[in-house]
Amino acid sequence: MVKKRNSITRLKKSIKGKMGMEGPQTRKIFVNDSTKNEAAEYLDNSISTSKYTVVSFFPKGLYEQFQRVANFYFLIIAILSLFEFSPVHPVTNVGPLVMVIGISMLKEAVEDTKRHKKDNEVNSTPVLVLRDGDFVETEWADIQVGEIIKVLDKSFFPADLLLISSSDADGVCYVETMNLDGETNLKIKKCLDNTVSFTTPHSLNSMHATLECETPNNFLYTFTGNLSFQDNMVHSLSPMQVLLRGCQLRNTEWVIGSVIFTGHETKVMMNSKATPSKRSAIEHQLDKLIIILFFLQCCACVVGAIGSPTFLERKLWYLALDENPGFFDPDDKAVTGMVNFVTLFILYSTFIPISLYVSMEMIKFLSVVYFINKDRAIYDPLSDTPALARTSNLNEELGQVQYVFSDKTGTLTQNLMEFFKMSVGGVPYGDGITEIQRAIAKREGKALPDDIKDENYETGFNFKDKRIMGGNWVKEEHSEELLQFFRLLAVCHTVIPEGDPEPDKIHYQAASPDEAALVVAAKKFGFFFHTRTTNSIIVTESIPNADGTIENHEREYEVLAILEFNSKRKRMSAIVRTPDDKVILYCKGADNVIYERLSKDGNEFREKSMEDLGAFGSDGLRTLCCAYKEIPRATYEEWFVQFDAARTSLVNREQKLDDVAEIIEVDLRLIGCTAIEDKLQEGVPRSIELMAEANINIWVLTGDKMETAINIGYACSLLTNEQRKFVIDAENERILEAEATMNKQGSLEILNEEVMTQLEKAYDDAKLLSESMKFALVIDGKALQVALQPENSNLFRKLGMMCAAVVCCRVSPLQKADVTLLVKEGASMITLSIGDGANDVSMIQSAHIGVGISGNEGMQAVMASDFAIAQFRFLVDLLLVHGRWSYLRISKIIGYFFYKNILFTLTQFWFNCFNGFSGQRFYDDWYQSAYNVLFTSVPVIVIGLFDQDVNRAMGKAFPQLYMAGQKNIYFSARALATWILTGMFQSVICFFLPVLAGHPASVNEDGHMIGHWALATTVYSCVIITVNTRLALAVSFHTIFHHVFIWGSILFWYLFIFIYCAMTPGTAGSLDSSDNIYYVIYYLVTTPSYWFSIILTPVVCLLPDIMIQGMERWFKPLDHHIIQEWNAKNKQTEGVDKLVEKIKNRGRSKSQIQGQDLLDEVRSRSHTGYAFESPQGTSYYAPQEVVDAQKRASVFVLRKRSNYGGSQGMAVPKINEE
Repeated sequence: MVKKRNSITRLKKSIKGKMGMEGPQTRKIFVNDSTKNEAAEYLDNSISTSKYTVVSFFPKGLYEQFQRVANFYFLIIAILSLFEFSPVHPVTNVGPLVMVIGISMLKEAVEDTKRHKKDNEVNSTPVLVLRDGDFVETEWADIQVGEIIKVLDKSFFPADLLLISSSDADGVCYVETMNLDGETNLKIKKCLDNTVSFTTPHSLNSMHATLECETPNNFLYTFTGNLSFQDNMVHSLSPMQVLLRGCQLRNTEWVIGSVIFTGHETKVMMNSKATPSKRSAIEHQLDKLIIILFFLQCCACVVGAIGSPTFLERKLWYLALDENPGFFDPDDKAVTGMVNFVTLFILYSTFIPISLYVSMEMIKFLSVVYFINKDRAIYDPLSDTPALARTSNLNEELGQVQYVFSDKTGTLTQNLMEFFKMSVGGVPYGDGITEIQRAIAKREGKALPDDIKDENYETGFNFKDKRIMGGNWVKEEHSEELLQFFRLLAVCHTVIPEGDPEPDKIHYQAASPDEAALVVAAKKFGFFFHTRTTNSIIVTESIPNADGTIENHEREYEVLAILEFNSKRKRMSAIVRTPDDKVILYCKGADNVIYERLSKDGNEFREKSMEDLGAFGSDGLRTLCCAYKEIPRATYEEWFVQFDAARTSLVNREQKLDDVAEIIEVDLRLIGCTAIEDKLQEGVPRSIELMAEANINIWVLTGDKMETAINIGYACSLLTNEQRKFVIDAENERILEAEATMNKQGSLEILNEEVMTQLEKAYDDAKLLSESMKFALVIDGKALQVALQPENSNLFRKLGMMCAAVVCCRVSPLQKADVTLLVKEGASMITLSIGDGANDVSMIQSAHIGVGISGNEGMQAVMASDFAIAQFRFLVDLLLVHGRWSYLRISKIIGYFFYKNILFTLTQFWFNCFNGFSGQRFYDDWYQSAYNVLFTSVPVIVIGLFDQDVNRAMGKAFPQLYMAGQKNIYFSARALATWILTGMFQSVICFFLPVLAGHPASVNEDGHMIGHWALATTVYSCVIITVNTRLALAVSFHTIFHHVFIWGSILFWYLFIFIYCAMTPGTAGSLDSSDNIYYVIYYLVTTPSYWFSIILTPVVCLLPDIMIQGMERWFKPLDHHIIQEWNAKNKQTEGVDKLVEKIKNRGRSKSQIQGQDLLDEVRSRSHTGYAFESPQGTSYYAPQEVVDAQKRASVFVLRKRSNYGGSQGMAVPKINEE
């Protein structure tokens, strides 16, 4: 009954939503009063993530299947074949359609069964619910809104709950939100002081309260509500009092809560939406190709519709047209033509391959499950994280990417923060050398000492400076500022300590790695934060005395208010009452935000600190400014009234809190700044070099300052000294002067004018120098706002697309998405976005392909992505290996599918030319049904899974091969036309050669002549042998599976035909009672013409293919042809892995002498590399046999460019000089 009521409720809400009717803005819940809550008809707590039910599976599944154009087309064909004018038995078309639809629906059923099983497991999980005066065990699915439940330690919350009390005396509990956002750090939750005493069933039974809160929504981090008791006192609620479904209780014995939202109205369920359905560019092209084939089919039918009534005459007495003309009345040529058009339309339905889509689905699905997800090369053992393909629709699109949009922090860098340097009182501290400094020194040819970690090193802390460590900071001139700085680090945060309260044993759970690093730094400086209660923080301060001894002072800071960080505020503040009864506001945040809020007086370190910030940014460090102020008690109390009103508001609470924070966060005193290093991930520079060589343009979109971003760009090889850099900066002198002296409108006009001037100049220079050098563009967030305006965006896009690298600094999450969409929609090229944080989700979803990195910023990026990997370097394998192979395979099998179907169907067309286009079928019904399903489909799947032109190592050693996908070489109009024309040509050979060989004079040893069905069987045999052998010629990488299934398909045909021809007409397996096929094959094998046909026909058909392939490899080899030749010749003398290792480790010559030495070494030993274009056919990097291949090609044509359109052809792989 409950489930029925829920269904009705959902239907009502759905109707209201569609009609535009708005429900109430708040929800009113009666705590522990189920009778009153039933009237509201809230949903129960059962969930369903399945796609189908038992009732809806067939109607909904069939509807989805027939949304595909090809499936709907074959449904029409199957229906038409039921009528009398159909030339084939209905089973001929119905059988394959049922099989294809059945396989697709079986896959859907298996996947949905798993969802149902998972749902049942979740819904039946036990939980303690307060009923009839005591806690009783019940299932999650039976929980109702307003009920009180008890959750034990390490259990998951079954619904969204209002925290009433916990095992902690202060009503505090700890929650892990990993299932919600992927973050493993614990979050602190605390109930209202008014409910902390409700801990027993007896006290809870007497609890009668009303909860008024927001309606169900998908905002995970916000909640507004009020709780009122019978005394009419209203108590505001915030996210601090809410426990969300899917989170886990940790380090707390138990909690008690009241249910707010249930089932599909919980926040986690309202966030769980299916991954957006995406289709690859090849699939879109495939739809157009099917329309073209449909047009060709119609053309063939029109020929027959005209030819049939022309041919029909009453003098053709053997047709008995006078007795029963039926639809074929010679006197009514219009009807005859129309009927014949439909007849031939059914007969030629094999123009479009029915099994193409299901074969593609199987190939993509198996490739994902068995190759991408289980690839050890893209498995991260440190985090035990394999690659995860969340969709199989975009496999081949990975092989065509031309633009990559990347976040920096956590994507290019490790997101493992280490406190590295600081500036306090205008004095910089920290002697360490960052990775960026080392990269700059290396670029300038300077030597730096190795990085040796000292005794103070700890995860999150890599600071070295004797002036500060060991309590020496008290000797500094600005020791008072240092004291406040250290206290700020120890107090201004939301970190939760775990473990024993001892410096060596404690562990910090922080919302971000930056915050944890700052608290660890405070501990190492002698300000040890170890305890957090509901409203206080306890810090042990180790202050050196004058005699050098260290004295520990335990200080408890009362936390009066926390003004939390968000992407809009870019800062956080803590207002605390110190042990000496002072009210202090500590604030940390982005430099531009903090500097706007500094007092005009008393900030003598302002300019010097700004210089230090610039220096830290140039070293690639992440910076935060730190400031504080003492608040008079009266001012604080007056402000707190406004703050309390804002946090109890049910409308626009977040905005009101921000507005109130603006009031108090003013007139700050600058203390200094922190500088944290986020090291590059392993392999990032080499990965970017490889992608650049593959003609993949990389745009880095980061929130860092320009100096930091530029230096990170150099360190990871995104920016190089060879590039001409265009820097579009909105911080130049004229803009800053305008902002200081003019009104907002005037300064915006100056900003727009200056930015557009810089953009136009850069674009003009790029056009002028585009043939002689590469470019890089660097632009800051303020300038980007101007560049993204509709009237300016086209110029910015064109300039960016002319650059090999683009770095956008100080960008917001929305700007990341806007930049991605600008290129995606403005250029007909495939885009990919990669990121690791929640701020990257919009960017990831905006690109053709989204890749999430499972890092330290949670799993929201992964959950929004199409593919997930653990490290940026794995993107190389994903694109250059799996993507390129998938594109090659899918392109090949689609072309082959159309080739084999055109060949097969046109033999039927040629036959109809000899029978007056009567619509007489050439082949037996079983032949036609089994052609795509049994005799030619399995080898295609094997090719789609295993074929590769070059192996993994060579694909990465020669990234230029990737450009074939970008240029769409293998799925171009020319490539598809070649397949189609080949099918047309071979259909002529396959039909007419057996016809000529099987002349009526040809008889077997019993005197039987070659008739219709014998000729059809002969032609069919030739077709099966030809198309399977042609597939073998198309294979680049032969395995045992290729041989078993290609040649096995031919053998299977003969096994089938010998059994089928032995069956007595009318028995099971025969579609009619005629003796069409009975014993045909047994007669054929005794005729010389049959053996002549099945041997000669494939040879004649395939000889041109063999010759063309040979001539192409000899005179005009493609890039992968030469690498294949290279591999083949080195197979016996040297392993490919060793060969590639030599290529990677060999340096490029810097002078003619070094080049000559390398040439001599190459000629005397095995191959080391290949450069496509080299003067006079020689190369300093190419093996001799490759040079020979180049000379052969030059005999035929002077090749000005690479096969894939590059101006320099394929260069030897770059050396990893690191």
